[in-house]
Amino acid sequence: MAAVPPGAGTPTGTVVFDFGDGAVLTASLSGGTATATHAYAGRAGSPFVVNAAYGGNSDFAASSAATAQTVSQTATTVAATASANPSVTGQPVTFTATVAAVAPGAGTPTGTVTFSFGDGTPAVTAPVFSGTATVNHAYASVSGSPYGVTAAYNGDTGYTPSTTARTQTVLPAATSTAVSASPNPATHTQPVTVTVTVAPVSPGGGTPTGTVTVAVSGEKAQTVPLVSGTASLAFARLSKAVHTIGVTYSGDTNYSPSSATGTETVT
Repeated sequence: MAAVPPGAGTPTGTVVFDFGDGAVLTASLSGGTATATHAYAGRAGSPFVVNAAYGGNSDFAASSAATAQTVSQTATTVAATASANPSVTGQPVTFTATVAAVAPGAGTPTGTVTFSFGDGTPAVTAPVFSGTATVNHAYASVSGSPYGVTAAYNGDTGYTPSTTARTQTVLPAATSTAVSASPNPATHTQPVTVTVTVAPVSPGGGTPTGTVTVAVSGEKAQTVPLVSGTASLAFARLSKAVHTIGVTYSGDTNYSPSSATGTETVT
């Protein structure tokens, strides 16, 4: 702030800054200069008209000046994490993307993040809340592991898009095998059906495939396929005895082998 000739001296008093976005600050003159700091929260209205109005005092008249302030989008970075890595077949994994402004920009980005899981399933877009976006995804197969996962922040009016990539390793899920026989006990003239059930062990999920080998004492071992996680084998008759039943699941690409034993009493 300066006096206009032929006037002289150093004005005192205050300057009111109007930043054009609804924010107004009053600053005192010191050595003819008033300074105010302001951060624009958004770009809507850019370029903003900034007005500085000197109110004058008993020795100096009021005056004002205006300038334009252009606000550009802030660059961003995005980082992605997984709740479990490695995970196993069928295990729900929570992927979290954190979006942040790059200095000198500040604030909290909004908008959406699009997650691509690298296994051929459709990408999923999730909203950004408080700078983070989360989705859940379960890999149905280990084929293709480690998978390439991308998290793409789509930007908003104030922040630019950004992308990050990571890998997700998926291992075969452990299984548990159970065997039962019906009827049990049975007479030596009754048919007996042996049923085997194979299931993934938590946190794994899905339905194991492959084959199960059933070995009943005194009988020839037989291999039968799993259908929807179960396999059945019928015996027309078994000899009078307490038979030991041993079953072994062979495993497949996505599920580990397991076994179980049981007994069948024939009178």
